[in-house]
Amino acid sequence: MGSYVPNTSRQQEEMLRECGLKGFNDLYRDVPETVLLKDKLALPEGMSEMEVIRHMEDLAGMNTVYRHILRGAGAYNHYIPSIVGEIAGKETFRTAYTPYQAEISQGVLQSIFEYQTDICELTGMDASNASVYDGAVAAAEGCEMCRDRKRSRILVSSAVDPKTVKVVRTYSFGRDVEVTMVPEKDGATDLDALKEMLGPDVSCLLIQHPNYFGILEDMDSAVSLVHEAGAKVVVSCNPISLAVLETPGEYGADIAVGEGQPLGIPLSNGGPYLGFMASTAKMMRRLPGRIVGQTVDCNGKRAYVLTLQAREQHIRREKASSNICSNEALCALRASAYMAAMGPEGLEKAAVQCTSKAHYLLERLEEAGLKRTYEKEFFHEFVTEGPKTDEILKALSGNGILGGLPLGDGKILWCATEMNTKEELDETAAIVKEVLGS
Repeated sequence: MGSYVPNTSRQQEEMLRECGLKGFNDLYRDVPETVLLKDKLALPEGMSEMEVIRHMEDLAGMNTVYRHILRGAGAYNHYIPSIVGEIAGKETFRTAYTPYQAEISQGVLQSIFEYQTDICELTGMDASNASVYDGAVAAAEGCEMCRDRKRSRILVSSAVDPKTVKVVRTYSFGRDVEVTMVPEKDGATDLDALKEMLGPDVSCLLIQHPNYFGILEDMDSAVSLVHEAGAKVVVSCNPISLAVLETPGEYGADIAVGEGQPLGIPLSNGGPYLGFMASTAKMMRRLPGRIVGQTVDCNGKRAYVLTLQAREQHIRREKASSNICSNEALCALRASAYMAAMGPEGLEKAAVQCTSKAHYLLERLEEAGLKRTYEKEFFHEFVTEGPKTDEILKALSGNGILGGLPLGDGKILWCATEMNTKEELDETAAIVKEVLGS
């Protein structure tokens, strides 16, 4: 980093003298000798720009890039209109962060305000924040919104994405909050078990719809049971599915969260993504992070401002319910550009293609010799079971197809989106049939 520091050696010496220090080593005089690094770091010599590019290309060549993807489990391969990247790539928008001197960045604030509006329309909720880091964090923050002194225990459906469950447990461990798992039955939340587990100490239920296995939960019954017990419902949902399914607002959820990656964000080897959060008006003041509001300036013209910041830890730390005071601004911009480009009709068509192709893939896989695990309605993911799981996935990989996610015990979680063609679904079934010898 030395060559990138703009200060000259003379300026650095002057700063050291001003601080009463003789040299750089004096900056570490309070650090024990035993932990100080005596030798230089074992770093390779620097490269030229051309050499770095070649090296990165060599590393990228080691990756396996699949043209055909039949795997989801939280990250989904969707078509992204070219205008999304064009808009998000503009210099005036290209920032991953909301500026602290926010009101002079009216364009960025307007883009966030439009994102919040889109999320509210998509989820049927009253208020949205400016996004959080990812879907798992959104779920954990949503659960934290529901906690109070009398109600602190969190119920989590066992049909929630395991990665999300881990993040919720991590959050809860740091806050000494008990997390209780509600068992699943035939791939969906066991509502009878849920009814027995609800008590006066339960703050909320975290449930996923469609769930990790792709199944559509009985949300009306789940929400009714939880509300009768005086607790709240946090639902984690796939945003594309909301174009054809009932929205969280329609079935009475208190908080809607989810992973925003399907909304115009490339798979990108796992990130960066964004977590969307929306709530009812009653829960609005508990939303973590940033919310952009619309107002008028001294001349009566429309203006955008950061609002409800008193919730944030950097202003009222002793009353804060969250440490989040930022957002995924660039990813949120891509999401709003995607939703604007697709429109309600485009989103609906994408969702219909997803579920139609998934159901067609299931039919073909059953014909090829695999068995459907759960006989329940699903959106665009489903689970099969059968022998030779490793051989099936290896054979598909050899033909440029990333098969479903192995779940163990011969089960595979498959996914189809609008990106999959009938020809590749037929080819997948043919390969499976050949491996099984059926």
